[in-house]
Amino acid sequence: MFGSGGIAHTRSAQPAVSIGRGTYQTHLENTVVHLTNQARAKAGVPPLKINELLRQAARSHSTDMARRGFFSHIDPDGATPFDRMRSHGYAQPGAENLAMGQSRPHEVIHAWLNSPGHRANLLNPEFSVIGVGLHLDSGPWWTQNFGYA
Repeated sequence: MFGSGGIAHTRSAQPAVSIGRGTYQTHLENTVVHLTNQARAKAGVPPLKINELLRQAARSHSTDMARRGFFSHIDPDGATPFDRMRSHGYAQPGAENLAMGQSRPHEVIHAWLNSPGHRANLLNPEFSVIGVGLHLDSGPWWTQNFGYA
């Protein structure tokens, strides 16, 4: 939920050409990873690499929140972020950030960087991999999963 704000960003979140919804979703997710790594570089922290298992877990959680109408790290069945990451095959889960309503990648990064707990996850030098998942309908819903290599 977070308020939106502005990191200077001149590119529009909308693609200039017509592309498929899945491609656009992946583009937005990858932009969040890129902006995360920019913030980490400014803080002197090594960049994160995309992990597809974490991305799958993040996408699944974003979609689940949208479809079942909840906004929480714990789903209605009691599953935690660690449970979800492991159920998608990732053995070394680290942390999860959530956001809802920010339509552009720079807005969600700005919100996370202005929240102490989310910022700590985003800039944690012990994390080496990331998966970002986005569900566009009735949100957007963002999940950012972190892990150890």
